[in-house]
Amino acid sequence: MADYREAPLASRPESLDPKRYYGLSPEERRAAQERLALRLNDPHRKEGVADPAVNRWVYARSLNIYRNFRPTQKTSLFGLVWGIGPLAFIYFVLKTDRDRREKLIQEGKLDRTFKLSY
Repeated sequence: MADYREAPLASRPESLDPKRYYGLSPEERRAAQERLALRLNDPHRKEGVADPAVNRWVYARSLNIYRNFRPTQKTSLFGLVWGIGPLAFIYFVLKTDRDRREKLIQEGKLDRTFKLSY
């Protein structure tokens, strides 16, 4: 928490009073800050420092998607367009190319020299 300097004409708000907010004396708070600095800046640390806010964000974004997902018309349309749409497009491209090549083969217009498979 940043140090709050009181204004000359106003008193310190109760929410910023360190004794009420933390319940610690200034010496205890300074000692806790020193311990935190040692823990964060330890060169021999083997594991990362866990940030609870980042953990909650990752859980909400990646591990908890089914609780936050709502099936609507928009999400259903997206599922069709991006799930079935590319498969249908690839099928259409491959089918038309194969039909075109088959027609050329039957008419005898396609040179199939050195062609071992279809």
